[in-house]
Amino acid sequence: MKLQISDGYKSFGAFDILEGAGLQVKGSEKIGLVGRNGAGKTTLLRIMAGEEDLDRGQVIVPKNVQVGTLSQITFSDLDRTVHEALLEVFEPLKQLERDMEALTRVLETDPGEANLEKFDRLQTEYQAKGGYEYEKELKTVFHHFGFSEEDLDRKLSEFSSGQRTRIGLVKLLLSKPDVLLLDEPTNHLDIGSIEWLEGYVKRYPGAVIIVSHDRMFLDHVVDEIAEIEFGKVRTWPGSYTQFVKAKEDWLEKNHDAYMRQQEQIRNMEALIEKFRYKKNKAAFAQSKIKQLDRMERIEDSKSDRSRMKARFTSARPGGKRVLETDHLQAGYESVLADATFTLMKGERLAIVGPNGTGKSTFMKTIAGKLAPLSGTFRWGHQVDLGYFDQDTAQDTGTGTVIDELWDVAPNATQTEIRSTLASFLFTQDEVFKDISDISGGERVRLALAKLMLAHDNVLLLDEPTNHLDIPAREALEDSLKDYDGTVVFVSHDRMFLEKSATKILEIRDGKTTLFDGGYADYLEGRAEPVQEETRAAEKKPAAKASFQDQKALKNRIRKIEELIGQEEEKLEAMRELRYEPEYYQDYRKMEELDAQIDDQHNAIAALYREWEEKLAQVEEAEG
Repeated sequence: MKLQISDGYKSFGAFDILEGAGLQVKGSEKIGLVGRNGAGKTTLLRIMAGEEDLDRGQVIVPKNVQVGTLSQITFSDLDRTVHEALLEVFEPLKQLERDMEALTRVLETDPGEANLEKFDRLQTEYQAKGGYEYEKELKTVFHHFGFSEEDLDRKLSEFSSGQRTRIGLVKLLLSKPDVLLLDEPTNHLDIGSIEWLEGYVKRYPGAVIIVSHDRMFLDHVVDEIAEIEFGKVRTWPGSYTQFVKAKEDWLEKNHDAYMRQQEQIRNMEALIEKFRYKKNKAAFAQSKIKQLDRMERIEDSKSDRSRMKARFTSARPGGKRVLETDHLQAGYESVLADATFTLMKGERLAIVGPNGTGKSTFMKTIAGKLAPLSGTFRWGHQVDLGYFDQDTAQDTGTGTVIDELWDVAPNATQTEIRSTLASFLFTQDEVFKDISDISGGERVRLALAKLMLAHDNVLLLDEPTNHLDIPAREALEDSLKDYDGTVVFVSHDRMFLEKSATKILEIRDGKTTLFDGGYADYLEGRAEPVQEETRAAEKKPAAKASFQDQKALKNRIRKIEELIGQEEEKLEAMRELRYEPEYYQDYRKMEELDAQIDDQHNAIAALYREWEEKLAQVEEAEG
């Protein structure tokens, strides 16, 4: 057993956070800690890390078990280089190096058996602890968090606080505690870094407890879900998706069992009441009373079903062609993105790409907040723009929540304002909270509420899911799908991309590529970008195929289908290699593997194209 919390209670003022919570970590489990914002997830992590005490209950961590969390990683001297700061993790290995160097000098003058045996022991220990690999591992992990090798020689003071947080996460991973606690580790990481982190965590030798609202990350990494609800922790085996279904099934079955027991209790109480005063039935009634007393009562299922209910609508329809860009170059001093595309009414365009490629810069450019370096963009007829980013979400006024909403909709009735706030989970006295007292998640919900009241027909959303819990993300997905306007958004949440996007614009190395569909389509179709304006040319009708030709075509179609199955199996095997230490600990090998995966995507895409062409020929010949 590595860590155990039993019957834990924790309150902050009048708010009870944990009420009899328990959790056990036995070996190398990968546990996803989920629950609504404010449920107590971070509090529970802090208790496990020894940074908070329970008001009542017990926390057991054996003395030989090291628990690691990001808050323990500090950089006291910002004038040191990143490399120097990260090497602190390997101080025991550095000490072994110094001991070996000192012994080497001794061996020059005294090469006796005892010294040789001691050197052999030191060298064996050094090798077993990864002494010959730690520099490579350091560079690999650092690289996968979006840094270059040259950044290792820069001083910590040269990095922003957000970048230093990522460097701290690198240091935490390199320290390899027995129990690794991660609080929203995918925040501010791009998709490539998230996918690498999935492989790293999946193969991590110790236990990992992860607070995350990234559903796909949880699905790919964890083997157990611990949900905090109503102050208690209930664990469920499997991934997040499996947990959602299992919980729904349990709620239904438990409620049915509760209702059956209640009916049984009512029947028994009726019998007791009927016979308790009859002499010849008094013993029977008494036995039923004892049976009721001994009965283990089933608690009715309860689950927090409150959910954000955003509903975006547009005040006027606007034109069909919403946005046209022609070699639009966005950036500050150098070009980060060069785009030519047309956005039509009702489309939902997601912008993806590695960190630093210019996604937010591109959004600011089309929003008119930043002048383009060159090229043009033109919004269509009667376009009303609504803009959201994390800066605008956090940059709020100084009044109350309800005042903030009234400022943007002064003509709205109190009923409309209160109803809108209730849709975003601001109820009763919460609407009179001071803005300065609300959390990051509440600020995002408030900013989205303001956007909803504006009734714009185009929404520009830069990372709208940051600080939102899973139910709020799902509600936002639903609202965007039902929205009658057009959406352009940036997100690294792959599930949100899959559920919300109808097109994806990838920015990479200063170039842009457009793909149809959601995230899964983007992955499958990276080798086959949409070529707008070139697919309008009509194909000439082919001559009717002979019977033999049709037979050959059908045979080829069957063969292609077999090949597609085989090649997709190969692709899946390649993807699995990402989780092998040989690859995820060596970024050069990982880059080579990614290139091979891209080539495999190309091969499969080519087979699908041929399959579609042959199928069309058969249909034309038969039609």
